[in-house]
Amino acid sequence: MQQNDRIADLWKENEEERIVNLSLRPVTLEDFVGQKNVISNLKIAIEAAKKREEPLEHILLSGPPGLGKTSLAYCIAKAMGAKMTSTSGPAIERAGDLVGILTNLEQGDILFIDEVHRLSRTVEEFIYPAMEDFQIDFLIDKGPYAKSVKFNLKPFTLIGATTRKGLLSAPLRGRFGLFYDFDFYLPDELAIVIHRSSERLEIKIDELSALEIAGRSRGSPRLANRLLKRVRDYAQVSAQGKIDIDITREALENARIDTQGFDDLDRKYLNALIKLHGGGPAGIEAIAASLSEDKGTLEDVVEPYLLEKGFIIRTPKGRLACEISYKHLSVPYGK
Repeated sequence: MQQNDRIADLWKENEEERIVNLSLRPVTLEDFVGQKNVISNLKIAIEAAKKREEPLEHILLSGPPGLGKTSLAYCIAKAMGAKMTSTSGPAIERAGDLVGILTNLEQGDILFIDEVHRLSRTVEEFIYPAMEDFQIDFLIDKGPYAKSVKFNLKPFTLIGATTRKGLLSAPLRGRFGLFYDFDFYLPDELAIVIHRSSERLEIKIDELSALEIAGRSRGSPRLANRLLKRVRDYAQVSAQGKIDIDITREALENARIDTQGFDDLDRKYLNALIKLHGGGPAGIEAIAASLSEDKGTLEDVVEPYLLEKGFIIRTPKGRLACEISYKHLSVPYGK
């Protein structure tokens, strides 16, 4: 598998995958699997807002890629009976872009901004009064002819999603009223997601195969659905479309996904940390340079799951490989 085709490159979806994944997303909060604390608290907030006939408070969803933040935003809009407008931080390049989006929102509408931590500083400062007072001041012209035009907005709800909550500025973070952190999914929860997706994709899969895929999905529903489609493709070519536990394991091994859900880049990361940097501590810049890989990719995609499962720890001096990492790579542990 080439590095550019990494299955665990969770935030990248081509157009075909995006269309398929839309059909696999939950439609209502009742359909949403996992994140029980988030869902239960959200239901209370939604019910209270409905009784007051007010829009929801602004919501910040944070967590690693592929855990369902965008899907949950759509479920929230459905529960509120509201129209949702979706965009992303990098897509809003100028303040004028944001003005066009905000002035088109109706009472109670939801604006979803993915990767909200990547809003430019200019746009970010521009959005503060919109979130707080539902007003925006737009500067027209420059120099002696400059004048400020005030736009009154209809009350709306901003839902921001971020994989890097620490990169949000304090003023922006402080304007959100509800905060929800997403956890990695348990294998049993992912098995439910896989069974639901298999029904929609018209794939027959048994419980053992579903659990095998779930166990190698790094706690991510998006990756679970992606691996399910890889297993389906392999079974159609190599086993007349029949999916059983043996075919599932063959397909996943063929895709170079091991029993922990690690792919080539995960193993290269651990190898670099253990063999090139003596097990650490090593800075993320040094590890990224060793792999000729983008630092952001390692921090957003590779490290969260390794940290969650205890394969590495972060120290003030850098990343440190734990004993379980040595065992996984069959390297003697000498510390």
